[in-house]
Amino acid sequence: MCVVAALAGGSDGRVVVPLRLDPRSLTEPTDARLLRTTDEAVRGIAAIMAKQFGLPVPARVVVHVYHGRRAFEQGLIRDARVSPVQAATLSGFAIGVGTRGQVLLNERPADRTEREWLRLIAHELTHVSQIELAGGEERGEQWLAEGMAEYVAFSTLERLRLDTLERRRQAATAALRIHPTLLQDALDLEDHGTPQGFTAWHLRDGALPVYQLAFLLADDLIERRGFDRTRVYFASFRRSGERRANFAAAFGQGLAEFAADALARLKKASAF
Repeated sequence: MCVVAALAGGSDGRVVVPLRLDPRSLTEPTDARLLRTTDEAVRGIAAIMAKQFGLPVPARVVVHVYHGRRAFEQGLIRDARVSPVQAATLSGFAIGVGTRGQVLLNERPADRTEREWLRLIAHELTHVSQIELAGGEERGEQWLAEGMAEYVAFSTLERLRLDTLERRRQAATAALRIHPTLLQDALDLEDHGTPQGFTAWHLRDGALPVYQLAFLLADDLIERRGFDRTRVYFASFRRSGERRANFAAAFGQGLAEFAADALARLKKASAF
């Protein structure tokens, strides 16, 4: 069980865990039982991300763990500096957020398993790494940012012997037969690439279907182009904010062309 290490705070409905991370001294864990505290979990997952995926880890990361939706909403406003309207929307469905140098997590309830808690930390820490690569927040396709974060999270669980990527692929592919986006033949990645568009998609079609599809899209890119291209893609936003051009340069295919090809591959995989 991962126990939150209370290093600061607590009276305002949150626990703050400040961490200094040196990739050279991080030790990659092979057993989830070694990750008993939030501090140990973040350090262990950061080690896997740095050593297995070559992802940058900031020298300082602050983890906020909030006790309940109200505290999480207030934390998004205070610590992540999002607008009150956006915080109210996010706290309604999100259980974690990754920003520059910060991971914000809603508390771990009794029914959230060790596996799910570690997956959540890995997912949000991947967003922190994406921001490091891109040199800022909200750069790059949002569906790809989420899908890549799921890919890294499940790869991390595989390293910790808690799950496998293949099991995630099978579950996500099996669910495609009733996925609203594919049933409507409307994979609009241009719209789903913005934070606002992705949130609207998420609220319309549901969290699980959308994140499963985002994972499969990222998995498809990684399988065909290699994981290093995702690093190249996010890093390209340090030079240019051109979404379409950066995607085509990194993956050798335009966004609309990829969407059409991916839709055909996914339909075939799920036997539409």
